[in-house]
Amino acid sequence: MVGISNLDLLPFSQFQSNADTWLKNNILPYYPATKITHVTVGAEVTEAPDNASSLVVPAMQNVFTALRKAGLHRKIKISSTHSLGVLSRSFPPSAGAFNSSHAFFLKPMLEFLADNQSPFMVDIYPYYAYRDSTNKVSLDYALFESSSEVIDPNTGLLYTNMFDAQIDALYFALTALNFRTIKIMVTETGWPSKGSAKEMGATPDNAQIYNANLIRHVINDVGTPAKAGEELDVYIFSLFNENRKPGLESERNWGVFYPDGTSVYNLDFTGKGVVGVNPTQANATGSTNGTSWCIASSTASEGALQSALNWACGPGNVDCSAIQPSQPCFEPDNLVSHASFAFNSYYQQNGATDIACRFGGNGVRTNKNPS
Repeated sequence: MVGISNLDLLPFSQFQSNADTWLKNNILPYYPATKITHVTVGAEVTEAPDNASSLVVPAMQNVFTALRKAGLHRKIKISSTHSLGVLSRSFPPSAGAFNSSHAFFLKPMLEFLADNQSPFMVDIYPYYAYRDSTNKVSLDYALFESSSEVIDPNTGLLYTNMFDAQIDALYFALTALNFRTIKIMVTETGWPSKGSAKEMGATPDNAQIYNANLIRHVINDVGTPAKAGEELDVYIFSLFNENRKPGLESERNWGVFYPDGTSVYNLDFTGKGVVGVNPTQANATGSTNGTSWCIASSTASEGALQSALNWACGPGNVDCSAIQPSQPCFEPDNLVSHASFAFNSYYQQNGATDIACRFGGNGVRTNKNPS
């Protein structure tokens, strides 16, 4: 994905030659060796101090014309990113509606997207919903960890997380304007690992939990309650902390990595395992908390257990030498026993939390010592 900044909207909207030159210099030399699938024309223009909304669609049309001249208009899609602020109402999701003050540019933009099979791009941040309304939004609901459901009274749809509710509010807003075929792409979402005293919930643990659960949610293609099973493209914000970015403390701490390349917290991008924060050494066969252990589920398939075991002994950084032949924990020599050893080792090393015993649904917590 390649972006055209808000500062370039004016020249791109005024002259076709500017879009042609940009394509010649910034796309054609690198395509198709570099996988370029989308061009974003402007970013969250309704949030910018110098609102350039009226320039977005003319600029998009000129970029589209440039792509068409190069024969790439069907291979590279054009859109513009938005904040959730384009909605005037998002709860319940079925009542989702666009802010009427943006209608002058949203309607022609949505028509452009529908005509060209381009996605509606949005930046989704459940963190802000939680931070600004802790008395209404629970942390578990924002982190994909809720055991309870929020019911949409108009549709009866059940929501277990804020992310799905926000996505569906957009789908309902699009449907209300009769744009039923436009898909949604999440161009930014994430969770800050650090914040000021007033920025509730900005911790490495919460950032890891949100992003790990998000990845699993998206990779499994579960969709949302209103769009069950529908694939959703999502981009995590961000790869690196931006240590020189102005604003609140959290603004500088959305990254998975520090600027020097070291990890802020570990994150498994495959969605097949769970990675903890600040692992500590523990007795591999025992319990650091004295009350709970993690073992392999008796209902897990052999293939699923083997994949989870491979992950734990590899990317999960568990020392599995004890379950090798002739070693102390090799017997009983079966997959369930070996997986239970690895699962519990990882579980104890990573704080003995619920998330550290998931292994894609193949781990089970127990209060009975399995040794």
